[in-house]
Amino acid sequence: MSGFDVKVENVVAFVSLGKDIELKKISGRLKDAEYSPDTFPGVIYRIAQPKTANLIFSSGKIVCTGSKSVEEAGIAVNKVVDDLRKLKVKLPNSFDMRIENIVASTQIEAMGRLNLEDISFALENVEYEPEQFPGLVFRIAEPRVAFLLFGSGKIICTGARNVEDIHRALVKFRRKLESIGVHTRPIKAKPKEKPKELKEPKGKAA
Repeated sequence: MSGFDVKVENVVAFVSLGKDIELKKISGRLKDAEYSPDTFPGVIYRIAQPKTANLIFSSGKIVCTGSKSVEEAGIAVNKVVDDLRKLKVKLPNSFDMRIENIVASTQIEAMGRLNLEDISFALENVEYEPEQFPGLVFRIAEPRVAFLLFGSGKIICTGARNVEDIHRALVKFRRKLESIGVHTRPIKAKPKEKPKELKEPKGKAA
């Protein structure tokens, strides 16, 4: 791998079932479903496990967003399809899921000051307008991703279709920075502390 500690923040997945769905019919029978055709053409169906928002369209297309991994996206989509089948909606036995976008984050530390303005002048394919947005946008053609680099060293990656491409792109980005004299190192995320056990109070309740 790249040596970067990559945290997946959101996975957007797409499925086409190839069958029309009567949205008005299902929206009234699906728990936690929202349907306001005047403002949005699809049903917004939220599920708790995994926590996702699923957009169901009358054409049979489903967009799943909010999962923290490709595996979670698959579980969520399968649950949505199963819930539709329970409502007697006729759907194909098999379907393909396509990953449209993975948003991930990581952190770097610069050996010296991380000056976004200097980087924007030295690199190509860069957008930096601090009056409008505090981060520097750097695009890579292969794999096709965009990075948002902040002065704190935080990096947001968007546009990737798999986690491997994120690592490949991060290696290229780091080399680009090194080529203009900006030397960095990945920072490992701190493990979350386990909550302290509550001690039972002494004495009896009144």
